[in-house]
Amino acid sequence: QVQLVESGGGLVQPGGSLRLSCAASGSIFRLNAMGWYRQAPGKQRELVASITSSGSTNYADSVKGRFTISRDNAKNTVYLQMSSLKPEDTAVYHCNANYINARTFVGLDAWGQGTLVTVSS
Repeated sequence: QVQLVESGGGLVQPGGSLRLSCAASGSIFRLNAMGWYRQAPGKQRELVASITSSGSTNYADSVKGRFTISRDNAKNTVYLQMSSLKPEDTAVYHCNANYINARTFVGLDAWGQGTLVTVSS
């Protein structure tokens, strides 16, 4: 089993910045793509950004140019640098990882518990 632990959420003023981190641990043979999703109150969960194991990235149109996803493969950690934050970025941000289980060699998905980001003055 794999655990994802997120950190870095909080309250920030519009125009401010935050950096989210997500560390994976457990029975990991290989981490494949990792990503960040968010869910605002009353809305469906949406993809914010994703990154492959080789570093290719993908962003939602709403965050392009403001958010940057990166990863440290040696630490099994993915980051989301968020800048120029807007009130509409307020949501619970969840980390996701696709991985190969070290015992079964089956591909699986893991989710973090989420971290709240609130953008408000």
